[in-house]
Amino acid sequence: QLLGSGYFENENCEILRLNEDPNVHGLALDLPESLYSSKLLNAVKPEKDVDGLSSVNLGRLVHGDDCLVPPTVCAVMELLEDIGGKKVLLVGVRGAEGAALQSMLQRQGATVLSCHWKSPQLQSEVSALLSAWAHPASPLSAPPCQLTILPFSVIPKRETPHCSHRWHEGAWPGQGLHFSSPVAERLKLSAYSCYFLLQSCLRPRWIHSQRHRKWDFHSLKLQPLSPVPSDIEISRAQCPKAVDVLAKEIGLLTDEIEIYGQTKAKVRLSLLERLKDQPDGKYVLVAGITPTPLGEGKSTVTVGLVQALTAHLNINSFACLRQPSQGPTFGVKGGAAGGGYAQVIPMEEFNLHLTGDIHAITAANNLLAAAIDARILHENTQSDKSLYNRLVPVVNGVRGFSPIQLARLRRLGINKTDPGTLTEEEISKFARLDIDPSTITWQRVVDTNDRFLRKITVGQAQFDIAVASEIMAILALTTSLQDMKERLGRVVVANDKKGEPVTAEDLGVTGALAVLMKDAIKPTLMQTLEGTPVFVHAGPFANIAHGSSSVLADKIALKLVGEKGFVVTEAGFGADIGMEKFFNIKCRASGLVPSVVVLVATVRALKMHGGGPNVTAGAPLKKEYTEENLQLVADGCCNLQKQIQITQLFGVPVVVALNVFKTDSPAEIDLVCKIAKESGAFDAVPCNHWSAGGRGAIKLAQAVEKAVNQKNNFKYLYNLELPIVEKIRTIAQKVYGAQDIELSPAAQSQVDRYTQQGFGNLPICMAKTHLSLSHQPERKGVPTGFILPISDVRASIGAGFIYPLVGTMSTMPGLPTRSCFYDIDLDPVTEEVKGLF
Repeated sequence: QLLGSGYFENENCEILRLNEDPNVHGLALDLPESLYSSKLLNAVKPEKDVDGLSSVNLGRLVHGDDCLVPPTVCAVMELLEDIGGKKVLLVGVRGAEGAALQSMLQRQGATVLSCHWKSPQLQSEVSALLSAWAHPASPLSAPPCQLTILPFSVIPKRETPHCSHRWHEGAWPGQGLHFSSPVAERLKLSAYSCYFLLQSCLRPRWIHSQRHRKWDFHSLKLQPLSPVPSDIEISRAQCPKAVDVLAKEIGLLTDEIEIYGQTKAKVRLSLLERLKDQPDGKYVLVAGITPTPLGEGKSTVTVGLVQALTAHLNINSFACLRQPSQGPTFGVKGGAAGGGYAQVIPMEEFNLHLTGDIHAITAANNLLAAAIDARILHENTQSDKSLYNRLVPVVNGVRGFSPIQLARLRRLGINKTDPGTLTEEEISKFARLDIDPSTITWQRVVDTNDRFLRKITVGQAQFDIAVASEIMAILALTTSLQDMKERLGRVVVANDKKGEPVTAEDLGVTGALAVLMKDAIKPTLMQTLEGTPVFVHAGPFANIAHGSSSVLADKIALKLVGEKGFVVTEAGFGADIGMEKFFNIKCRASGLVPSVVVLVATVRALKMHGGGPNVTAGAPLKKEYTEENLQLVADGCCNLQKQIQITQLFGVPVVVALNVFKTDSPAEIDLVCKIAKESGAFDAVPCNHWSAGGRGAIKLAQAVEKAVNQKNNFKYLYNLELPIVEKIRTIAQKVYGAQDIELSPAAQSQVDRYTQQGFGNLPICMAKTHLSLSHQPERKGVPTGFILPISDVRASIGAGFIYPLVGTMSTMPGLPTRSCFYDIDLDPVTEEVKGLF
């Protein structure tokens, strides 16, 4: 849309607002002449500058570059005949429009003179030109030419006299200058036609400017040190860009970000509407082999890969990571920002609170828990009439149902809107949820590994870690604010005494939950050590929940990188857990199709799977892991081969990224890459991004570039129409390699109940140990012949999956004897955080 004329009380402020409005494709200023200034003209974005008078547009015009020519200048040029080699006198020319006209005339080969309209030299200038024409020796005398005098103004807009006069050879200026109305009218109409022409072309021009283009990206330089310092020292040694600068580089508009401090910002979901016609980029998933308790560096590989793509290969790319839980940060694993010279900065902000999303989830989760207990209490202590009067009170003399109560009435088949018209039976039906306390499945949560909360019971529920909350899973899988509200409303918290599900919508708490989550739904923008963009959003555990960052972050990033760009996201733990759930749950929710899988392996983990001693967090590694041992590596590659086979079940090309440690020998590295390629990987590449940054992952980036062009036959592992038990069996046998499954009586009872309640067509989210393909953490390599025990089956109806608990799986981890918090401290003078890693 082209903004029409209008006078703004606060011009600069209004112009800046319109610059960022995606519905305004061009901006034409119509202000009193006294208000025009270079500052005002330059406030208009060059791509929206209909008048073409900003310094950027004028500079392009002077240099002969492609640019928008002011409409009035276009009109003048259309009216003039061929002026190549002639002299043109401009009268009354001043300002930006005059400069633009002079440039256009000169580009057409004219010699341009200018004179003020009231200048006493005007007559002498005209006489000199006419005398030159009359001189026989003058090259201007043949062929006959003309002189044009233009008192210049913005003809179609400001009400000032318009005049144009042409003297032909033989005319005498001493007779006085006069206005030529027909010519002035032609000029005015021509200028108007130029404006109308601009209206027809500005929309496609604006749309084109918003589509994929190479980012105006400036990387941050790295100077890697050896030996590699601690993660927090590396993070603090780099000076990050201001987040608004980063946002501008990747094509975000000013009103599409909400800044939190200097280095992080929330990104608004309105961006998806603006870029809805933009083609998506390539979708890359980083998964891994079965890890040691130390982790094998999936986040580090994710960060290193995008640093290589964008900072070194000049390809638009985005990393999408989960927000770390406070539990691992203060427990065993430390932070989750990557590591070495491939990490998200500032590292301490990434690992501590960030923008408060997990706190919002905790608040929403526990509000729902409190609502359950309160409702049971009030129903147990009040009559139907008393309960109804409190649920639908008289306020300022008026009694009415809230919108969420009207929705509950409709679900119950009661089509009444006047609280005074309900029968006693309808009142009882509406007011009483009759929750069976023994069936409550909704747990309270806290974002700390507090093992003693496993046994503490409030009402009929216990405690989970916050990242295991269904609300966290909802945040990660939702596609819009409306979708999130609907998912929150569908959350099943218990059954009533008739065996029917009771939801958050029945409790009347859906809107309040959405209010608590209204900011958490927006992805957080941060950056890597080399200044490449990162979205940090949601943080569901992969051994308890589905283990992926948010659908929304992926969708927004895929639009921002454009068709030739890459979005690199990660799945938690091994491919058997995180990747399987990513494909069967997240891809179903998002509709996105993965382009390639990057499978992370380490020599350390492969040696463990080959029979090496146990790896324990906090304890020094045994010599088997620090000295060359080709036999252990070869034996352990069975796990790598199995994870490649799991990836191939889904029909997606796989590239193995060997995360190299300084203790790995060249022979061990070559052996792993050789076995990986022989086992069906498209390529296998050793990576040194931890010690060298993006430069150490260039070969991996190039391999991924090639792999996305391979044939992709992506498919889901199972059909949703299969019975719940058969879907569980399919995962157990095809992914884990189990002989069969065994459900406890309690698990079978829950399966029967969920099927009867209509939830049988949901995907499966297995809650199992991440340390083995089986349910037994000590069984390494590729266990076979085992029966997978299913101790319980629960449902996250709002998130949209059934989750079986395998073996003794706990949803509340515990802190170790020597926790990370021993080393974490705050300097009271500098306020620097110490001890994070």
